[in-house]
Amino acid sequence: MDHIGVVGLSYRHASVEDVARFAIPKGELEARLPELRAALRGAEVVFLATCNRVEVIFATGDASAAGDLRGAVFRALRGRDPELGEAAEALRAWTGEAAVEHVFLLACGLNSAQAGEHEITAQLRSAWESARTAEVCGPTLNRLMNEALSMANRVHRLSAASRPPSLSDIAVERVLAYCGERRGPVALVGVSPMTRRCAQHLHDAGLPLWIVNRTAEVAEEWAHSLGARCMPLTEFRAAPPDVAAVIIAAGGSGAILDEAALRALSQAASTSPLIIDFGLPPNVEPSAAQAAGLTRIGMNEVIEATGEQRLTQLLRLAPVRAAIDERLARLRNELATRAIGHRLADLRDSFEGIAAAQMNELLADGLRGLDENERQLLRRFARTLARRLAHLPLAGIRAAAPHANADTVDAFFRAARLQRTFHAGDVDDSTKEHPEPS
Repeated sequence: MDHIGVVGLSYRHASVEDVARFAIPKGELEARLPELRAALRGAEVVFLATCNRVEVIFATGDASAAGDLRGAVFRALRGRDPELGEAAEALRAWTGEAAVEHVFLLACGLNSAQAGEHEITAQLRSAWESARTAEVCGPTLNRLMNEALSMANRVHRLSAASRPPSLSDIAVERVLAYCGERRGPVALVGVSPMTRRCAQHLHDAGLPLWIVNRTAEVAEEWAHSLGARCMPLTEFRAAPPDVAAVIIAAGGSGAILDEAALRALSQAASTSPLIIDFGLPPNVEPSAAQAAGLTRIGMNEVIEATGEQRLTQLLRLAPVRAAIDERLARLRNELATRAIGHRLADLRDSFEGIAAAQMNELLADGLRGLDENERQLLRRFARTLARRLAHLPLAGIRAAAPHANADTVDAFFRAARLQRTFHAGDVDDSTKEHPEPS
């Protein structure tokens, strides 16, 4: 696990605006992922950006221990060198087992603002697919992502009877409270997981819906399943319908609804509509909404609303935390054993080789009068004895490897190589002394 790392920032220590500065616009992702990998010295990379976090998950290209790459990530995502201490202040870093644990907690929703929410699983899967499409992901991160998403699916099955709320649920609650008895239409801009979940809950509550998207064809099937009407984004900007609220979560590097579109929205509505903006960066600039006289709720306000519920959710999800620890321990043992497997085999072969060489010398000298059957019997005995003598140190390092760092494991094999070289090259027969290697 030592060669896996994560660098990122989230709602825990950064504002939505700060997170947005490190996000790669969706349209630029395919071109910039190879650049990000190059900035991290050829590492495998998965890049995740959501409405409240950015995560760069990486594995070193040469299996060396992952270092603190906050400076490299800062330069790659911000396009400039950080000032003294700026990268360390803006970003957080995890390496080794801590990085793997972070990815597991992330996939299962335990690091989300709304603890236990499920949307993050789909977002992480999409980020993994993007990395594979861009060919910047390899066997290490493929295995990690598969394990993390498998763990998340298990957690979701465990909590299926009591699905935790998500940020979209909070948005729906705000819309229903704002609409009151009016029950006016709600426009959903974009076809993201956020807007889809909001739409389903609003449909279940009996509110009429408008589905708005850049390409109307993409949204038509979804709109039809909800009994909703559909409208292209360009038409919605110029001539919006009368709606009580707008929930917007669309990709892009700038505002989706500018001040002119917001004024048109305000003028078309019988009462001032509520805007809930999940965009990262914002799909509706706060100043533009204020200038148009509209109430806007952004991600900062939505995240703040989750604070009171977070501790309760984490306590309820304690069994999930235990399941993650169990999976993490199993993965630690498996990866550690796999990482040293060939070295263990080489060491065992060396034990057998030394024993065979010594036995051949003995058979050529003091025991040269034995017949071939007797010789083969002694050779088999030497090989069996070598395996039994090798078993204790090999079993010991195999058990210790999951709990030791890479330097400790390397030190063991270096010392073992020195000892094997000394005995194989310098000991001629059983009558010579065997000094301890230095």
